Amino acid sequence: MPGGLRKVIVVASLLLAGSCLVAARAADPNKLWQIVHDQCVPEQRQDGYSRHCAEVNLAAGYAVLKDRNGATQFLLIPTQRITGIEGPALLRHDAPNYFAAAWQERDRVAWAALRPLPRESLSLAINSEFGRSQNQLHIHIDCVRADVRETLWRERAQIGRHWAWLPAPLRGRRYRAMRLDGDTLDGGNPFKLLASSVPGAGADMGRHTLVVVGMWYDDGGPGFVVLDDRADLAHGDRASGEDLQDHDCALGR
Repeated sequence: MPGGLRKVIVVASLLLAGSCLVAARAADPNKLWQIVHDQCVPEQRQDGYSRHCAEVNLAAGYAVLKDRNGATQFLLIPTQRITGIEGPALLRHDAPNYFAAAWQERDRVAWAALRPLPRESLSLAINSEFGRSQNQLHIHIDCVRADVRETLWRERAQIGRHWAWLPAPLRGRRYRAMRLDGDTLDGGNPFKLLASSVPGAGADMGRHTLVVVGMWYDDGGPGFVVLDDRADLAHGDRASGEDLQDHDCALGR
């Protein structure tokens, strides 16, 4: 297929997928799964590309959709049925590291912003079962809010390699934070880190939200801040870490 035609098809696919997502969030909590399972995967198998997804990686078991909510937001979605962060399959010893895959797809955000973005401007988020609209696991890939980046940058020297409460709130919520070193997330799966090292989290994953923000550390180079919050419905906290993202990417303007 000529390169120009392929580009047109990809752009049209992204717009169509985004339109579907707007309707999905207003109505059907299974729409994400239907798009990936019933459209994107069959198209990829038959044609070698998808008209509804920006990417379908059958070998790695995920698809990527452009969300029309905002200018720069993408979603990474497993091609197997996993309802959300509470899915037991995420903690199996052979579970794919979906956060690592989502970080590898981060350049799509810069593509949508039409300019390069430093790692500390980029983030990944998954909401709790109380803070999501769709019943298929999806990781939000987008810019972090400017105020959140400023806080994390200021506090980065105090963030250690074990979970501890972040001294400053983020958008009025308290988050646990820990540091991961490395250019990629291949060496650390946030789902497993949460389940294995926060007391009680492994048996109560659905109440948690996870956010990963790229970072540079003065004593170690590239890395990440991993953030965790637990839903507290009595106090209005639905554990929606997506709130720390900026779907219009002010940092890219």
